[in-house]
Amino acid sequence: MIKHTRFTRWLALLAVAATVALALPARANTWPLPANGSRLVGENRFHVVKNDGGSLEAIAKEYGVGFLALLQANPGVDPYVPRPGSVLTIPLQTLLPDAPREGIVMNLAELRLYYYAPGKNTVTIYPIGIGQLDGDTLTPTMVTTVSDKRANPTWTPTANIRARYKAQGINLPAVVPAGPENPMGHHAIRLAAYGGVYLIHGTNADFGIGMRVSSGCIRLRDDDISALFAAVTPGTKVNIINTPIKASVEPDGRRLVEVHQPLSKSIEDDPRTLPITLNAGMQTFKASPSTDAGVMDYAIELRSGMPVDVSSHLPVGQQTL
Repeated sequence: MIKHTRFTRWLALLAVAATVALALPARANTWPLPANGSRLVGENRFHVVKNDGGSLEAIAKEYGVGFLALLQANPGVDPYVPRPGSVLTIPLQTLLPDAPREGIVMNLAELRLYYYAPGKNTVTIYPIGIGQLDGDTLTPTMVTTVSDKRANPTWTPTANIRARYKAQGINLPAVVPAGPENPMGHHAIRLAAYGGVYLIHGTNADFGIGMRVSSGCIRLRDDDISALFAAVTPGTKVNIINTPIKASVEPDGRRLVEVHQPLSKSIEDDPRTLPITLNAGMQTFKASPSTDAGVMDYAIELRSGMPVDVSSHLPVGQQTL
């Protein structure tokens, strides 16, 4: 029980903040970059479910977050019919990935895309859908660039994709024309790596953003792909990583961790309980006297996808990095 005390206090602070933030409207998730030495951006919101509040996916879309991110931030909520009157945490606060703040950065484990607009000192965060678990539909990590972009793209499914659809009783044409039946939506951004087979594109489906649903490409909601398509140019750097746990020592001394469910490697895996391996830097972070290792262990167990303060709050003079 003792090791949960600080984490419980953190949850209580969230509840207090809810009374202030309930009336705040949703907005585009573009945030100013933090001060030097900080990785913390954004602020969580809170949503009161109405009697006709709709599904969790509808609420996720309203606030521009992913479905699984909203589900992880609100464990126990009914994903189909959230209980009217319940207060949902909207996970808009995050730690920037440990990657150069340039162009497009995607973290597969958190199902988010970060866009750093050149010369603007801002970051825009979009939820994404990524490749399914099957071997030939995984979205790989890579460092590459945007090679091309097209409005109203056609879709040329690969032989493997056509075979997979055929096994489900669906005969795909060799080329799917632009239009409402095209699963690529109305905009596509092609990546240079792997011969250009991976794209960032829209979707004609109302469900699946913030989930593993694609054949390997990266999906965005319609409004999001429209905005990103207009912003990026060929040559824009793209960095795709896979990091389920992030940490930061903030300028004010707070030590924060943000833990996401790791990506499953087989159908038997449960991402809620899959082990998360700490690299050398993360082990050093946890072992520091300035880190409450018990709270950090609980944050890793909970996997809320939101920054958690794991500072030990030792007296001044006893803290070390």
